[in-house]
Amino acid sequence: MNKFITTTVEEVAENFDNIRVPLSAKQRKDIAKIFPYYGAQSIIDYVDDFLFDGEYILVAEDGENLKSQNNNVCNLVNGKFWVNNHAHIIKGKDGNNTKYLCYYLNLMNFKPFVTGSAQPKLTKDNLNSIPLKIHNKIEQKQIAKVLSDLDAKIEINNKINQELEAMAKTLYDYWCVQFDFPDVNGLPYKSSGGNMVFNEELKREIPVGWKVLELEKVVEIERGISYKSAEIKGGGVPMINLNSFNLDGTYKKAGIKMFSGKFSEKKIAEGGDLLIAVTDVTRNADIIGKSILVPEYYNELTYSMDITKVIPNINLSKIYLMMLFNSDHYHNYIKWHASGTIVLHLNLDGMRWYKAEIPPRDLIDKYDIFYKRIAKRISETTKQNQKLSELRDWLLPMLMNGQVTVGDAEKEADGLGLVAEGGLKYKHNG
Repeated sequence: MNKFITTTVEEVAENFDNIRVPLSAKQRKDIAKIFPYYGAQSIIDYVDDFLFDGEYILVAEDGENLKSQNNNVCNLVNGKFWVNNHAHIIKGKDGNNTKYLCYYLNLMNFKPFVTGSAQPKLTKDNLNSIPLKIHNKIEQKQIAKVLSDLDAKIEINNKINQELEAMAKTLYDYWCVQFDFPDVNGLPYKSSGGNMVFNEELKREIPVGWKVLELEKVVEIERGISYKSAEIKGGGVPMINLNSFNLDGTYKKAGIKMFSGKFSEKKIAEGGDLLIAVTDVTRNADIIGKSILVPEYYNELTYSMDITKVIPNINLSKIYLMMLFNSDHYHNYIKWHASGTIVLHLNLDGMRWYKAEIPPRDLIDKYDIFYKRIAKRISETTKQNQKLSELRDWLLPMLMNGQVTVGDAEKEADGLGLVAEGGLKYKHNG
């Protein structure tokens, strides 16, 4: 059995709160955006200088998450960065492992150490006084490596997916914005002297054979469902909502809710359906009009009132429309059709009125084939990340409480096909 060491945060971690410096939005407005600027939970801006360089734990000092703990209270940060006065800064001292301490602290219930009701706060003294029951320094390092190897693999997969999404966007821009799609000889159309014609509606040239149509002539729309908070607190069917959208227009699985209420067949979505965001709570229209394709692994789900399903006619693909809706040109247009004081709402007439260049069907089909290969790889990587996350989340408490030790048990991990780079090894205590 493991022998645990009883201690406190103050005894194993050094605190650097005295170094942090808050910068106002006005101070940050006109400076170069180089180094991350952290608040209580995450990066909130970038600045032209840094206060810290190395590996540290940022612990939220205030905010609702200290009580709900819907997200990690602690974040491991590495490199050059700046921190305001809403996060405590600590790191392991006297040989205690910083990564290990971060994983350990994120398992804790912080409520007993939080003060304030309207504005929950974790003071420096309360943070320092938190009691710990930790492994020795050698075991800390071993456990931290197991968990960080899994996190590293997840991060690599996320970067792969980001690069694949970037490839899809680049090809769309090359073919459908710059008009350098392959001509009959496989050469870039416009750059190779392909025939262009001036379009009076758009007041610019487009390739011969392309059409210009208002979207209302080629799509139908179906708004999502209104719901009560009680209907998303239990089981039910998956419901895509505003939190399911990343800022770049990609799908975020972590945002899914479960809806237990009733809805009609018109409000059903399935893998491959095209959804757009029609509200934005940030009031700067970052999400307004952005679109996602429902992942293929969903057989049936619904979508909230903040979302609209777009149904193209047979002559236009959902993939092409998704890329159009996520393009810079379209987004700069559609955000002016959003209004509201606290929450922005999109006037869907703006989408209906948009005049889009529609390529010939054979070119749309070629892009669809390319994108589907990309989407398949992204789906496979996402599924692997889900398994990696499940393994990490299972291992974390088991390692910390001594039910599982780091050892020679690759067979068990390999059986899941999830051996981390460098070898993930663990065994059960008897």
